[in-house]
Amino acid sequence: MAAIDNTRSVHHGAHFGSIFARILATVSAWNDARVTRNALSRLSDRELDDIGLSRGDIERAIR
Repeated sequence: MAAIDNTRSVHHGAHFGSIFARILATVSAWNDARVTRNALSRLSDRELDDIGLSRGDIERAIR
């Protein structure tokens, strides 16, 4: 009869690292969007038009 070995080692540290990496990536993306939104909001309507945006396009442009 064949024996089945269903033991495995669980690496909680790797799981925690994965969760931490996703949280860090989410916070980093949020911060990048915040910085971009602030920079575009400081531009004049003429400057926005020069880059093909209107003030109403800012939110859509950062996504």
